[in-house]
Amino acid sequence: MRAFAGSLSAVFMLGACASSPSTDPAAVYDPLEPLNRSVFAFNEAADKAVIGPVAEAYETVTPGVARQGVRNFLSNLNSPVVFVNSVLQGDAANAADTTYRFVINTTIGVAGLWDAAAHFGLEGRSEDFGQTLGVWGVEEGPYLVLPLLGPSNLRDFAGRGMDTVFDPLTWTEFRGEEDLDDHIQIGRTVLGALDARVQFDDQLEALREQPEPYIALRRIYTAQRNASIRNGQEDDDPYKDLPDFDDFE
Repeated sequence: MRAFAGSLSAVFMLGACASSPSTDPAAVYDPLEPLNRSVFAFNEAADKAVIGPVAEAYETVTPGVARQGVRNFLSNLNSPVVFVNSVLQGDAANAADTTYRFVINTTIGVAGLWDAAAHFGLEGRSEDFGQTLGVWGVEEGPYLVLPLLGPSNLRDFAGRGMDTVFDPLTWTEFRGEEDLDDHIQIGRTVLGALDARVQFDDQLEALREQPEPYIALRRIYTAQRNASIRNGQEDDDPYKDLPDFDDFE
């Protein structure tokens, strides 16, 4: 329940410090830029020293088909969170599609290792409580760079806690294995991070080649999160081929 209470507190804080009027519609509210830049530098150092090399080793020892299976499994495991947020957004069609996908992939797809639902024309879509708050009209608040987790904002940071509440694994207890649920959560987080790092390695290198990577990342993240709230990408975004940072969460 701490995550729930913390999330609600953060949501209520949005009204007090979320917005700062700007004459530039493309501007990102970043009052914590000096601190964010320090965290960004730390994340870059951690990636080059540890995360990147570990992800490279993971890619080397894990065949592509196995990595795709892991990606499918983790996506299927997140279906309850997608379903709840789709309902809260009033998106009945995606809620139904998510239910069908979960049933098909869990059964025919062997616990989600194979995305069988895609062969029936049911494509997956990521939804989280940060997006739900955006659909409800809550402002994004200050831009944030979180240690190891990367770009975010106050609205999305609040949403993380609520998504934890929506996740059945948060409340699942295995008889005789009190710590098994924690081990599953840790394994899911580590595998998800490694898979995302491998999947978007080229795009991250392209990001680092930008004249100002911090500014580019801030702009990309904000544009993509706004586009995800509208369930579509911006066609005129020159960075649209760079990674979708939803996949890192």
